[in-house]
Amino acid sequence: MQEQQKLITLENISKEYDGTVVLEDINLYVRKNEFLTLLGPSGCGKTTTLRIIGGFEKPTTGSVIFDGQDITDLPPYKRRVNTVFQKYALFPHLNVFENIAFGLKVSKRSKEEINERVAQMLDLVNLKEYGKRRVDSLSGGQQQRIAIARALVNEPEVLLLDEPLGALDLKLRKGMQLELKRMQQRLGITFIFVTHDQEEALTMSDTIVVMKDGRIAQIGPPKHIYDEPKSAFIANFIGESNIIRGRMIKDELVNFCGTNFTCVDFGFAKDAQVDVLIRPEDIVIVGEDVGQLVGTVKSVLFKGVHYEMIIDAGGFSWKVHSTSMQPEGSQVGLSIVPFNIHIMKPMEEEELDE
Repeated sequence: MQEQQKLITLENISKEYDGTVVLEDINLYVRKNEFLTLLGPSGCGKTTTLRIIGGFEKPTTGSVIFDGQDITDLPPYKRRVNTVFQKYALFPHLNVFENIAFGLKVSKRSKEEINERVAQMLDLVNLKEYGKRRVDSLSGGQQQRIAIARALVNEPEVLLLDEPLGALDLKLRKGMQLELKRMQQRLGITFIFVTHDQEEALTMSDTIVVMKDGRIAQIGPPKHIYDEPKSAFIANFIGESNIIRGRMIKDELVNFCGTNFTCVDFGFAKDAQVDVLIRPEDIVIVGEDVGQLVGTVKSVLFKGVHYEMIIDAGGFSWKVHSTSMQPEGSQVGLSIVPFNIHIMKPMEEEELDE
């Protein structure tokens, strides 16, 4: 990516609270018009990173660069960003129109401009007829849209979203994921989104930043993060995984479960101990006579779109997702193509490197 496409750059950012390090040497850039998600478990530092970008926290060390300008010491109200929090913080004594218009009135915009801009925002969030409603009469999803409209009406260059869907039920959350992505694409502004929900991150993001223990574990597009996780931690955090210890025979040949499998990975030492990752949907159930492994179906669970089966084969309990169900107790073959076998360094080596 060209240098001029970078809108925000975090340089060597660290943050301590009372001697406890919560962020350590964060280096990250966010491109203009990008939907970037900070993803990780509770306590990994993702919200602290967002608050540093927004100016609500000052880093212990490092710099925040916005469009070429160092804004590390700039207060939030002077930054070209707005934030939507998990608790929407709407004003209960103001109606929907007045909540959205609040920032424009503070900026002393004309009545005509306020009316026009609020109308545009209500249309954007599909609440065109709701201007005169009390905010406490709205559903959680509607309140969330109003909070987003209030943040967007001031035309920030960047919208920061701190787990804004966390209070919604599952069906509403899925709908709002698509709504947020639609808004971002229609407006063409940069969204930085914080979540611990890997499905949200995969659904909406252009780029995912996976965080662990105050550090960046991996950065990349959703498909790359899912298909090529750098470590067992990332593989387990993003999606479901089968991870088994194996041994590299040579480049593009690995042994696990007592069987040699062709793979596409290379660069590991001969006979090196490795972790082998295979996603449940990448294992194909075949006849016993043609499977690379043969096993017994131990359990079957219907998951709506597919069946989830636990199959004991080669001394390992494999989780397999398939649209065709095999009954408990049946003998089946398992087939895994080379491209679906992902080789990683063992978890203990990963932890030593950290």
